[in-house]
Amino acid sequence: MTETTTRPTATLPTRRAAVGLTGVTKDFGQVRAVRGIDLEIHPGEVVAFLGPNGAGKTTTIDMILGLSEPTSGEVRVLGLAPRHAIARGLVSAVMQTGGLLKDLTVRETVAYTASLFVDTRPVAEVLATAGIADIADRKVGRCSGGEQQRLRFAMALLSNPALLLLDEPTTGMDVEGRRAFWNSIRRDTDTGRTVLFATHYLEEADQYADRIVLISQGRIVADGSGAQIRALASGRTVRASVGRVDTTAIAAIAGVDSVNLTGDRLTVHAGDSDAVARYLLDRTDATDLEIVSKGIEEAFLRLTGSSDSSDSSDSTDGSPR
Repeated sequence: MTETTTRPTATLPTRRAAVGLTGVTKDFGQVRAVRGIDLEIHPGEVVAFLGPNGAGKTTTIDMILGLSEPTSGEVRVLGLAPRHAIARGLVSAVMQTGGLLKDLTVRETVAYTASLFVDTRPVAEVLATAGIADIADRKVGRCSGGEQQRLRFAMALLSNPALLLLDEPTTGMDVEGRRAFWNSIRRDTDTGRTVLFATHYLEEADQYADRIVLISQGRIVADGSGAQIRALASGRTVRASVGRVDTTAIAAIAGVDSVNLTGDRLTVHAGDSDAVARYLLDRTDATDLEIVSKGIEEAFLRLTGSSDSSDSSDSTDGSPR
């Protein structure tokens, strides 16, 4: 197989990691954006890559795409250097913006992109997979933001990549559109395709990813399933409707992290939710009491809450992201 020939995902050697980072760092002058990342993603996995602004996730994705070189450490994609994997058509990326000609139709855009490859999947097939076959004759400029994002997805599928990187893939999509998009992604990964995506929709990551990798200040601070990540945010949330209540007394209960009273709605975060519930039922007029485990958002905030750092910033001029 030559450097320009597309390789079917079904024949890729599964013993190789889809993505492998070993001791990876990245410096921008005196600023260290990535501070030693070790990460292995297996073929067929759907992995969410999350982190606050300036955490280093975009810088890391740039290195996986071969857009920049690590200062130290090694990045491998399907056992190859990133640029070699991309040259073979094994990697595609779906970015948030750019890359579309507004005066072409959806079908013309995909067909033109297909003409740039030696071998591609049929245009009609990728249009159907992306869920945009019914708007194939629509001008790109008349497509919604969500439809344009699906178009980018169709273009990325043309080379039948083994690794698909998605940057905020469902931006501009409504709830139904996001669900349909992720259903198509799930069907696609049954062929062995690996998906790595960054998103600001935490519930989307929790619902659709096999693994969630949290990065903060250039380091991985958590790596596991949604349930495992949520478990790292210890404690539970107690909510109730109350009349008069002594919030100082509630805050004094052992294990209580925070107390918030908005109108007649009380919210308490605590390690011992039973103690809080007993107090509310015995000492107050609380009604509609509920106890829930902390969600993915609480875990994200707890694990990355100190991520604002003077040596990291979001930028497009070569500084860390």
